[in-house]
Amino acid sequence: MQQTKFFQFIAALFVTCLVVANIIAVKIGSFWGVFLPVAVVVFPITYIIGDILTEVYGYAAARRVIWTGFACNLVAVVAILIAIRVPSAPFFSNQSGFASILGFTPRLLVASFLAYLVGQFMNSLVMAKMKIKTNGKWLWTRTIGSTIVGEGLDSLIFITVAFSGVVPTAAIGSLILAQWIFKTLFEVIATPVTYAAVGFLKKSEGMDVYDRETNFSPIKL
Repeated sequence: MQQTKFFQFIAALFVTCLVVANIIAVKIGSFWGVFLPVAVVVFPITYIIGDILTEVYGYAAARRVIWTGFACNLVAVVAILIAIRVPSAPFFSNQSGFASILGFTPRLLVASFLAYLVGQFMNSLVMAKMKIKTNGKWLWTRTIGSTIVGEGLDSLIFITVAFSGVVPTAAIGSLILAQWIFKTLFEVIATPVTYAAVGFLKKSEGMDVYDRETNFSPIKL
């Protein structure tokens, strides 16, 4: 990829939103009577950034950022787990709360990592393929269409893996649908911002990549 002005900043913003979302996801918030992890206010931004990366820099660049995010999130998880297991100072009285809020169960970790990889790669893949099919026109169809697929798979995998056998099946379906709708609406509302960012970056970077000959394997680095 040619020299760029903003790619590193955008990649850093993606990773930051991802790590923060996974840390705050433990809290369940009430959004107009709908109960969802508060991470929904941050995590959808990673899909918007993923759309921007794919649209401007191409699938291969987005793929590197997705794997970078995975690695950085893994580092954060390991650091938190180590911090929980380090013996507390005698005057530190919040060990139980610290462990309760920041701790992860293996099942939730598997659900989170699997959902992230599948959702992000499908989002970027759909975005790149639709750009070729539309010859770069109708950006909104690509951003929303890719989000419907990516966020749908993310919600389906995470909720199913994390909560099957723990909560009633009907409740699982409701949780999946609620997250899917919320995240998709987030993308729709943010469409003007996405258009502005894409337009600015294409002009500033002098780039507008079409993935006509790209290897779309997610494991090619």
